[in-house]
Amino acid sequence: MLRALIALMLTLSFISTAHAQDAATPDRSATGGAQTLDDILARQRGEDVDNSFRSQATGDPNSAAGMADQLGTLGGASDPELWRALRFGTADVTASNNGPAATVLVQDGGMKWLQFRQGPLATYGAYLLIGTLVLLAVFYLIRGRIKIDGEKTGRTLLRFKMIERFGHWLLAGSFLLLGLTGLISLFGRKVLIPAFGHEAFAFLAVGSKWVHNNVSWAFMLGLVMIFIMWVIHNLPDRTDINWLLKGGGIFSKGHPPAKKFNAGQKLIFWSVIVLGTSISVSGLALLFPFEINMFAATFAKLNAFGISGALGLGELRETLAPHEEMQYAQLWHAIVSFVLMAIIFAHIYIGTVGMEGAADAMTSGEVEEQWAREHHSIWADEVTAHDETQRANATPAQ
Repeated sequence: MLRALIALMLTLSFISTAHAQDAATPDRSATGGAQTLDDILARQRGEDVDNSFRSQATGDPNSAAGMADQLGTLGGASDPELWRALRFGTADVTASNNGPAATVLVQDGGMKWLQFRQGPLATYGAYLLIGTLVLLAVFYLIRGRIKIDGEKTGRTLLRFKMIERFGHWLLAGSFLLLGLTGLISLFGRKVLIPAFGHEAFAFLAVGSKWVHNNVSWAFMLGLVMIFIMWVIHNLPDRTDINWLLKGGGIFSKGHPPAKKFNAGQKLIFWSVIVLGTSISVSGLALLFPFEINMFAATFAKLNAFGISGALGLGELRETLAPHEEMQYAQLWHAIVSFVLMAIIFAHIYIGTVGMEGAADAMTSGEVEEQWAREHHSIWADEVTAHDETQRANATPAQ
């Protein structure tokens, strides 16, 4: 999954990396190093073009003609050369604002970032979510609801305490709000403006931004809470292998033994922790613009350890403009969020319509004993043994 995420963002993203570097340098001798017809045609076909003839042609004060001479230039750089220097971030710019992005006057990747955000990101993100819902609907039609096989006992076992349920719903509720407001921000212009008009969307967009920025803190708090409370129960165990080999009993009758969390739930847990942490860190970078720069340092480590080459990404750029850091953060934030939303759809399905008795664990906290013995038999035996011991200790000696 990590390889797919990195490859998706880096290969389709707005900054040309390995492809441009690996391409053979075209022959520009006939044009004196300037752009050729082949460059123009390649760019029109959407191919990466070696821009070194532009990025390096930013003037040379040492070889410039004097200002009084023919073709003399101010400071050794013509107007086109100055604009190229601004475009490629090599111009000597002084600004009264000392912020990290103050001296970046032209950010060449902005349009490509916008095109990727409105194109592949929105398109494939929508395909992923809609496709997940369709697959779950088909699975329900084929498999139906997983019901309690045995006879219900009428007795219940305490599965989750109040603090556990609070942490779960804090995380779940905040994630649903963040997902909804994030989708409004991404799809609003294409979907909501045509449907409701600009004024209604403007009001909704401002409200969504406020909710998204502030509810994010609740999500991060919930993430920390469930990690602390449940990490010990979600460590890998030998019973997980048997559970996975039998598909958790989803495709057949009978359920393999499991502790408090089975292998499927552990996969959900670690997906939420890992992806949720990644979403949180990239979200913090967006909440505090230009303060948290992750990607240049990450690319440097990927290059140093040979990971980028092993993934087929070539040598990644290690020097990024502040705006590029923000654009990468936004793309990564959205891509990982889409993946986690698809996973959560499956989690919601199993916890509601997909399995009888599962929702009780996070509503009342009590589950039917027969349900517990069918889905978490090892845990059920531990709980009942503990309860019997407590009752025996509480019974006065005769």
